Amino acid sequence: MARIPYITDAQAGESELVQAIKSRRGGSLAALDRLLLHSHPIAQGWAPLMGRIRDDLAISAKWREFAMCAVAVLNGAEYEWVHHAPLFLAAGGREDQLAALRQLRPDPERALTEAVFDADERAMLRFVVESTLSVSVSEATFKAAQAVLPDDQQIFEYIVVIASYNMVSRILVALDVHADD
Repeated sequence: MARIPYITDAQAGESELVQAIKSRRGGSLAALDRLLLHSHPIAQGWAPLMGRIRDDLAISAKWREFAMCAVAVLNGAEYEWVHHAPLFLAAGGREDQLAALRQLRPDPERALTEAVFDADERAMLRFVVESTLSVSVSEATFKAAQAVLPDDQQIFEYIVVIASYNMVSRILVALDVHADD
């Protein structure tokens, strides 16, 4: 159970906002939605922003989900991991890579040397680690990521994915939301 109560279906009602969220979720509210509904302005802005980040970017689904999974592990957001690990696999990631990503916490450096990641994946993973754990990204790490994603739009989108899912995970962790909620 989260640290603040989940909004019930009765409390949520059937407003246009709630209907839009349910429609996006296949008919029901997820645990995160039930928390977001504590603030309608947040809930209203959340779906369009996060929907675009999940579905409308030029960056590949594999890079998006790779970053999302890495952020989830680094921040201890199991709820986020459970939702995005299958999407990483569906986007072309592998089970052995997911197992290696799980090693990011508590030892990011060990995970960064895993043979299951090629040079491009290690460069992009280092970017996630630096951005998530220290916020700043070294010039060497930035240049290595730019070599993988040389298009300015895609490197910018990768940064936004990392930042956005850090926001998500920090909410989930602060409110003690678990994968089975």
